[in-house]
Formats: sequence, C-alpha cells, structure tokens
Amino acid sequence: MLSASDLKGVMGMMPAFTTPDGDSVRATNTINVDELQRGVDKAIRDGIGVITTTGSFGECHTLLWDEFVTLAEATVEAVNKRVPVMIGTTSLNTREVIKKLEVVSRLGADGSLIGVPHYFPPSVDNAVQFYFDIADAFPDLGIMIYHNPRNHYITIPVQAFKKLVTKPNIVGMKDSHRTPMAFMNLMEIIKGKISVFTNQNQLFPYMMMGAAGCWSINAWMGPSVVVRAAEAAMAGDWETTKEICMAMANMQGGDAEIDPAAGKLAINEAGYVNAGPPRPPFRVVSDQAREGAKESARKWVALCQRYPLTQKAAAAA
Repeated sequence: MLSASDLKGVMGMMPAFTTPDGDSVRATNTINVDELQRGVDKAIRDGIGVITTTGSFGECHTLLWDEFVTLAEATVEAVNKRVPVMIGTTSLNTREVIKKLEVVSRLGADGSLIGVPHYFPPSVDNAVQFYFDIADAFPDLGIMIYHNPRNHYITIPVQAFKKLVTKPNIVGMKDSHRTPMAFMNLMEIIKGKISVFTNQNQLFPYMMMGAAGCWSINAWMGPSVVVRAAEAAMAGDWETTKEICMAMANMQGGDAEIDPAAGKLAINEAGYVNAGPPRPPFRVVSDQAREGAKESARKWVALCQRYPLTQKAAAAA
C-alpha cells in the first residue's frame, strides 16, 4: 500500500486533455488519450514526482462517467508504475465517490485525491466521517485529502487531524490554506503519517516546516521551474528555493482554479502539452482572460529558460 513517504516532490495537477471537439455540448467522448499519454510520459521524464488527475482544474466537474473511466485508464497506463498516480474522485456524494473508487482500485492506481462532497457546506464532523467511510471501504488505496476551502466550503481544522491520522491509508493532502503557525501545529500531528503538498509558491518556507512537496498546475506549461525549486528545497538550498518561489509568485495572469478555461488556454499557449479546449459550461472566455493566459504562458516559458532542468533531471529524461 502507498505510504506517506512515497509522496514527495512536485505533484502535477493534470488537465483533463480534451479532444478538438470537446467544447461542444453534444460531445460525449472528449478525452484526448494520445495527447494525455504523451504529456504524462513527458512530465514524468522531466521530473514530476506524482501524477494527480481530476481536481478542480482537472475538470472533475465536467466529465461524463465514461470519460472519467477513459481518463483514469489512460493515465494509469501512461504512468506505468513509474511514480505514484492519484486518480481524483471528488463528487457530490459519498456513494458516487465509492463507485469511482471501485474503478480506481480495479485499474491499479496508487490512490485517489478526494474532496469532501460540497453541494451544501459540510460540518467538520461529517467531513471526518466521510474520509473514515472512504478509508474503511478501500483499505488498500492511498487516500489524499483534497483540502480546498474555497471550492468545498469547509476548512478542515488542524485538530480534526488527530482523528484523521488514525486511518493508516490516509497518506496525503493537497493544501494551500494554512498560516505558518497553523502549518507547524499541523505537522506536529501528522508528521510521518500524512504528506502535505502546498501550492508551488509556498515551497519556501513550508518545506522547511515539513511539507513533502508542492502541487502545480503551471508544471504543464513546462515543469523545469517548479522541479528546480523542489530539488533545491530537498537539498536544503533555501536561498535558491526562495528565489524561484518569488519568481513564480511574481508572475501575473489568470488563476486556473478560479477560471479553468484560462488555465487550459495558458497551457496550450506555452506549448509544452496541448490540453485542448475547455469543456462546457466554460464556453465563454473573456478577452481579458485570454490575454491573461497569453501573458501567463509567456512569463512561465521565460522562467523555464531561466531555470532549465538540472543535468541530473535532464539525464533522467
């Protein structure tokens, strides 16, 4: 079974690669399998340490059931056990999550990124019970808590993790929402049991405080920048980590978690992979968002040139 120590480095939050006609409201088979598998292989070769699908940016909210299955199958096949693969299963209710996890388990994925069902704001007690139910139903799968207070309408408090760590297969968390003091208190409870991935800009100073790595959407515009930052952090080179994190944070452009359409357009503009068009209902993209996507891509590509893969990473690729 996947353990917390297996989860580290850069976690690439994968786009749900779309076929050219995937922006149509009548399209029913919109996973671009060839580009997905090419992109995943390329990202792993370039240093991505964990592949994670179908989060918010990964369009867990726009895929049909058959498309979810196709995406999961293609991703597990492309990863081919080289790095941990977490297939996202966030849904509006526990029973649907369980049906998705049956697919994840059958395919042999390492685990799943899962947010709390959130049509109505959940209580902390119900959030904890949700993760208990999932962990008990799939004891051989690694469970990664998807902590996204903005989208899921709940902040899971630090004290709740005293209960959550009692389930040995809850091994990871995608998180970006703790103050430094709250994060240090969290690490006192979960260290060695749950690996936390912060936002890419938070590698410094959060890896100093115990984070296992970071999650990144921008990595799909070219991962060298964030891979270099994570490598520096793991080597204890905090000055380089800080420098790169500041460079990433100073970028301007759209927020892919707020505007998933703009996030995909930025990836396409950068040219590392082709994520395809946004799916309905994100069919209308403002001129401002389009320009922001172009600017974001331009600046990220410039950062990739400034921070190319190290010789070690390039040799592995």
